[in-house]
Amino acid sequence: MIALGLAALASACATQEFDGHVFRNGEMAFQVGPIPPGWRRIEADHTLLAFRDDQRGATIALNGRCGKDGDDVPLESLTHHLFLQFRAREILSQERQKLDGREALRTEMVAELDGVPKRFTVLVLKKDGCVYDFLRIGASESGGDDFDRFVQGFATLS
Repeated sequence: MIALGLAALASACATQEFDGHVFRNGEMAFQVGPIPPGWRRIEADHTLLAFRDDQRGATIALNGRCGKDGDDVPLESLTHHLFLQFRAREILSQERQKLDGREALRTEMVAELDGVPKRFTVLVLKKDGCVYDFLRIGASESGGDDFDRFVQGFATLS
């Protein structure tokens, strides 16, 4: 469904729990910001959490992985890696911002997969040996405020 080439985090036997605000599995725990009533949870390969905003035709995904590439790979390279399968990539904006006390890279982009253009908002964060990818994929930027509140509520937990 979401063919972004994201690295899988959890093994088949790992237990994952999400109570609507806090996510936990064997190697990580974090909280996210508010989930709007219009978002419904979906299953998507290679993601920890994924939601569909049917009203705006958007998909929201959050992936994380620890101990693989977090220490010595720049945020720009990690972002670029997410879009290797896409054609006609156009970066509309890219800026650094603070997220959970660390520097993150936010990228607004239009890219095509199988000839279909989509608008992407992507934030990549490295923290404590882990990399977190936040994605919003849609036909337009409508609904971006909900995505921003979801991301800005992110914090790692012990």
